[in-house]
Amino acid sequence: MKAENKRSVIVGIFVFLGIAILVTGILTLGGQQKKFVKAIELRTVFDDIGGLQTGNNIWFSGVKIGTVKKINFYGDSQVEIIMNVEEEVVEFIRKDSKATLSSDGLIGNKIIVIYGGTTMAPPVENGDRLESVMPLDTDQMMETLQTNNENLVDITADLKVLTSKLADGEGIVGAVMTDSLLAENFRSILNNLAVASTNSNKMLAELNKFTAKLNQEGNLFNDLVTDTLMADQVRETLNTLQATAKNSEQMTEELKAITDKFNSSDNAMGVLLNDPEFAEDLKSFMINTDSATYNLNKGLEALPYTWPFRKGFKRQAKEAEKEGN
Repeated sequence: MKAENKRSVIVGIFVFLGIAILVTGILTLGGQQKKFVKAIELRTVFDDIGGLQTGNNIWFSGVKIGTVKKINFYGDSQVEIIMNVEEEVVEFIRKDSKATLSSDGLIGNKIIVIYGGTTMAPPVENGDRLESVMPLDTDQMMETLQTNNENLVDITADLKVLTSKLADGEGIVGAVMTDSLLAENFRSILNNLAVASTNSNKMLAELNKFTAKLNQEGNLFNDLVTDTLMADQVRETLNTLQATAKNSEQMTEELKAITDKFNSSDNAMGVLLNDPEFAEDLKSFMINTDSATYNLNKGLEALPYTWPFRKGFKRQAKEAEKEGN
C-alpha cells in the first residue's frame, strides 16, 4: 500500500514538473512571439521578401518590438506583410517611417527593420501601411563584386606591364625616371621656376609700392585721376590739339595743291621750275647780260680819258682835292 502511494507521489511530482516545464515553455515562446502583450497591426508591401517567414522578428532602432503575423500575396506579384507591433512603442513609430528587409546576423533569419520618421508626422495607428524600401540584393552584389574582381585583375595586369616599361626606361615617363641627365635638367627647370617665382614676387611688391605712390595725394597721376578741374583742362587741351590737327591737315592739303602747281608747267612758277628750254634761255640771257654789264663797265672806266669828258673829270678832281684840304 505504501509502495503504491510512493509511486503515485513520484508520478504526481513528474506530472507537476512536466506541467511546469510546459507552462514555462509556453510563456517563454509567447514572450518571444509577443503573444501575451497588447499589440497593433501594421502593414507593408514588398516586391520580394527573400525567405521571410511568419514569426520572424520586427526591429526598431535595434530593439525587438514585434513579429510577423501573416504573409499574403498582394497586387501584381507583390507580398503583403502583416506585423504585430507592441502597443507601448507605437508612439515612437511615425506614419512616415519606412520598413525594409534585413537579416539577424550574417547568416541569420530574415527580419523586418522599421526606421526613420520625423516628429512632424503623427504616430502610427492600427492598420496603417508603412512605405517599404527594398534592400540590396545579395545576388546582384555578388555579381557586381565578381565584375569588379575581373576588372581589378585586368587593371593589375595593365599596371604590371606599365611598371615594367617604366622600370626599363621606356616612354617619356620611364626616360624621366631612369635618365639621370633628364632628372638634372628637370631639377634645373624647377630651380629656374623657383627663381622666376621669387623675381615675380619681388616685381609684384615693387608694383604695389609704385601703385601706392601713385595713389598718394599731390602725385601727378593721382591729380589726373581725381582732380576734376585738371581733367577738364586736359579735355580742353585735347580738343585744342584736335582742332590744331585738323588745321594742320587742311594746311597740308593746301601745300600739296601748291606743290602740285609747282610741278605743273601751265603757270609761271611751274615753267621756271620744270621747263628745261626756258632754263637754257634764261641762262643764255644771264650770260649776255653779264657780258653787256662787263663791256659797260669798261666803257665807263674809259670815259674820263675821252676828249669831251676830260675837262669835266679834271674839274671834279680839283674840287675833291680842295675839300680834302
